Amino acid sequence: MIDGTAGVSGRRDADEALLDDPEALAERDPGGMLRHTASAGAQVRESAALAAEANLAVLADDGRPRAVVIAGIGTAGRTGDVLATVAGPRCPVPVIAHRSAGVPGWVGAADVVIAVSASGRSPEALGAAEAAHRRGARLVAVGAPDSQLQSIAEQARAPFIPVPRRAPARASLWALTVPVLLAARSLGLVKVNEADLAETAARLDADADRCRSAAESFVNPAKSLALALAGSIPIVWGSSPLATVAARRFGDTLSANARYPVVTGALGEAGRGRVGLLDGVFGGLAEGERDIFADPAEDDGEGTRLRLVLLRDGGLNAEDDTDEPLAVEERRADAVQTLAERRGVRCDVVTAEGGSALERLASLIAVPDFASIYLALAHGLDPMAVPAITEMKELSNQ
Repeated sequence: MIDGTAGVSGRRDADEALLDDPEALAERDPGGMLRHTASAGAQVRESAALAAEANLAVLADDGRPRAVVIAGIGTAGRTGDVLATVAGPRCPVPVIAHRSAGVPGWVGAADVVIAVSASGRSPEALGAAEAAHRRGARLVAVGAPDSQLQSIAEQARAPFIPVPRRAPARASLWALTVPVLLAARSLGLVKVNEADLAETAARLDADADRCRSAAESFVNPAKSLALALAGSIPIVWGSSPLATVAARRFGDTLSANARYPVVTGALGEAGRGRVGLLDGVFGGLAEGERDIFADPAEDDGEGTRLRLVLLRDGGLNAEDDTDEPLAVEERRADAVQTLAERRGVRCDVVTAEGGSALERLASLIAVPDFASIYLALAHGLDPMAVPAITEMKELSNQ
């Protein structure tokens, strides 16, 4: 019989002082998740170089595809969302992130399938690669070298971009994303040049420096965000399609690293219903009953409250071709901040910076990535080891 608490450790209340003790942080992060996350800029550079060595030019030989399917699960699946948002609404063909085994029934010789797996052995990516080969679709594979996925790509005589497995998949977003973007560039679907990649890598390096473990909480944006979220139910909304991808990525890392329940999505969708959470028992109702003189240390858990994190894009300029006018997105973001303030719900804002869509996306992902790890460490959790994931695999394989 499997013990349901095996390997589960940590504390319910966050240890704020721990975050300003670099030695203690290193001791509680034996798998090096902070170090792996700090390698994001290096991942961009390495993956760009590896993609350049692959024969991606052959993808253009048969012209523009009818559709592009990015097949993968978890972080690998998130690369499809990144491609879709970086390509933007002017992309000439549909870009579809597919998170199930195989491929959609309509996929055929007119389409391109990009199979992505950090390990090179996920059933979703392997099944998609095999189905693409069987149906005559153009195939690109991205994953660990000398893996099952590479074998399938070689059988199909398809381009394969090897991504060395140096970190868990959730800490390898950029290593997996860059080859997908460059494959799409070869197909003429997205404009990502070498300058964009260099600036994105530099942005990730700069944010890694700002979020380093030696930087104290009052100057470290990731530690500050982690402490703000401690003990709360986070709601993360993105103001634009690009910011929404970053919001969902933050939900991924908060759940996997810090084991926090989280609500994520687009601010436009939230305005059709989920914004009502601000009025609920964890929002305005709880805040209205708060005793401002109460000792937070005596909170018995009944005082759990919402914490809103708003990721604001702002766009490159007002003339961008977007799904919605920039002014509408900005007014909506201002409105939800006002709603939260009126109800006493705390709100943290992360604003995009950069001269390209890719760099702006990176600026919205980097600090939250680090924050999820610091939040885990503050609770005494090892962000690398997730017993429930291991246990679920064991139960599923039975």
